[in-house]
Amino acid sequence: MARARIPDLFDPAQTGLQSLALPDGALRFDPAFYSSDFTAAALSQLIDSTAWRHEQIVLFGKRYWQPRLVAAHGDPDTAYTYSGLTLPMHPWSPLLARIKQDIERASGCRFNSVLLNYYRDQRDSMGWHSDDESALGPAPVIASLSFGARRIFKLRHKTRVDLATLSLALEDGSLLMMEGTTQRYWKHAVEKQRDASTARINLTFRQIDPTRCKR
Repeated sequence: MARARIPDLFDPAQTGLQSLALPDGALRFDPAFYSSDFTAAALSQLIDSTAWRHEQIVLFGKRYWQPRLVAAHGDPDTAYTYSGLTLPMHPWSPLLARIKQDIERASGCRFNSVLLNYYRDQRDSMGWHSDDESALGPAPVIASLSFGARRIFKLRHKTRVDLATLSLALEDGSLLMMEGTTQRYWKHAVEKQRDASTARINLTFRQIDPTRCKR
């Protein structure tokens, strides 16, 4: 069966968040949400000031070291658990609070937590998964902001083999919004790459329901 072609993702002539064509999902993307002056300063500050952790997760009953460093910040009484891992939740720093406010203003969405992922070089990665934990609700909104090196973000449908894997370049300062039923029907990943890569930090903002947090 021939795979359906997904249309061109966005119009580079437009600015701000643009809706992207995604069957069974909803994406919005701004390839230049922040300027390079801001991103360079933010990347340096986040690398130096974040309490990075190298953690293990549980997949199919086995423990694996995550191929990146992580940290979490958020409102009091929030906690984020995924793949058997619950990260300690640090309070908002002035920089993260400012970024959260900027994204909320631009997107019209509200967030109470952020997961920070530090990709040190091309060997660090994010495996195929969906952000579909019960604490996020049935239709979570995930705001994914990138600082530093360009990496390729991939999406593949969970059941429709007629749809090709979608690739999107996440440049320095880009903002991707995953909304609606995206987490129900799609998985996403940032795979290892052969070409050398410098540091990248990805911030994923979420709205966690404290009544459904696993502690």
